[in-house]
Amino acid sequence: MKPQRIKLHLKIVLIFTGLTAATILLLIILVYFFAEKLSAEDFYKRLDIRAAMFAQAKFPQNQDNSDIIKDLRDQYLETLPHEKEYFAIVDAKKKENVIKEVQLPASFYNELFLQKRAVYKMGDNYFAGILYKQNGKTIVIVVSAQNEYIKTQLTNLRTILLVGFVLSTLLIFAVGWFFSKQIFLPIRRITQKVRSINTENLHLRLRTGKNLDEVSELARTFNNMLDRLETSFESQNNFVSNASHELSTPLTSIIGEAELALQKERSAERYREAMDIILKEANRLKVIIQSLLSLAQTGFDGKKQSFVTLRADELVFAAKSAVDRIYPLNSVRIDYTLLPEDESQLKIKGNEQLLILALTNIMLNACKYSDNNEVVIALASSNSKLFILITDKGIGIPQEELRYIYDPFFRASNTGTIKGYGIGLPLARNIIRIHNGELTVSSVINQGTKVQIAFPIEKSRSL
Repeated sequence: MKPQRIKLHLKIVLIFTGLTAATILLLIILVYFFAEKLSAEDFYKRLDIRAAMFAQAKFPQNQDNSDIIKDLRDQYLETLPHEKEYFAIVDAKKKENVIKEVQLPASFYNELFLQKRAVYKMGDNYFAGILYKQNGKTIVIVVSAQNEYIKTQLTNLRTILLVGFVLSTLLIFAVGWFFSKQIFLPIRRITQKVRSINTENLHLRLRTGKNLDEVSELARTFNNMLDRLETSFESQNNFVSNASHELSTPLTSIIGEAELALQKERSAERYREAMDIILKEANRLKVIIQSLLSLAQTGFDGKKQSFVTLRADELVFAAKSAVDRIYPLNSVRIDYTLLPEDESQLKIKGNEQLLILALTNIMLNACKYSDNNEVVIALASSNSKLFILITDKGIGIPQEELRYIYDPFFRASNTGTIKGYGIGLPLARNIIRIHNGELTVSSVINQGTKVQIAFPIEKSRSL
């Protein structure tokens, strides 16, 4: 059998009820303890008064007062249940078994001879004794009785406290159940809403409200997750669509040219033309596959990469040289105005070939989509980070398409006939990520694009 699942709100109610009931029970125990203690002290005082009056009546200093004391005792002091009075004239040196009728412990007599008064409880019987002296004699007087009145009161108090404990526990559980249902109501609504969201309606969002409580924060977190999921699904669809197109186009050309060439005998020149087309499309397919392979390889965490301390300005110069070989007439310019004076702020740790590849891809994109307008490369640094800024004055990227620029094979809608595969920027971002860097792209349509790369500065070693 599967274990029964206890809902969270029921767990909270049970825990709340248990803690509150334990607190109330502790208070009840303390109330009962102190009530019993106070009642015992009060009863001891009553016994003490009876012992004192018995001594005055039994052994008065002034015989004339004896009748008055007896009258006061009979009129104002009610006989206690099972009340008994004992007295003995004792030797001051002998302090044990003074009262032969009752076996009281030695501690009682020690306290009596030391403090002149003593109290003791044996079963249901309470004892109070006083030490009385008259005419050079030492007299011990002990009065005992049973506390029937307070016994009844404590029984009633115990019953009231237990009934109150049970009723208050039930009330606390009921109130806790009601409030927990109200508190978890927004969470249940969120759960129901999330259950209704699937791949067909990822555009739906949870209501967050204007509050800043934990439930609203949970709803906003779910909405952020749904934003990422929606973007991920759209990116996946774009990747599949674009990859299929990019891979099928050269394959279609290769297959078509091969089939056309094999249909009938053709001249050597026509065969050469077909082979040229096949070779061109095969090279194109090779570039796409190699780009995909590089993209996949840079998707790992980079722990097995060989990282050394490098200078960022030298990496920029190397990438600029690579761009010069591909586009000899490029307008790439390096801006030195923000270059830090301290050379240690130019040091980063990484793989030289990968970083040059990433910078080269970004620079090539800037040249390609700016119609050979000026592209400015600048280096700057803060206390902990090194920044590489690449700015162009090209066609820009539509604002609504910026979130797709890292999807493989994605190309902005305004690229037109400009050749490209849409892999360079995703590849560059993966390389930058495995170097603990950050890549940020901002763009304005028909005004240009700005790419900012941030790397942590390496300060542990010098070149």
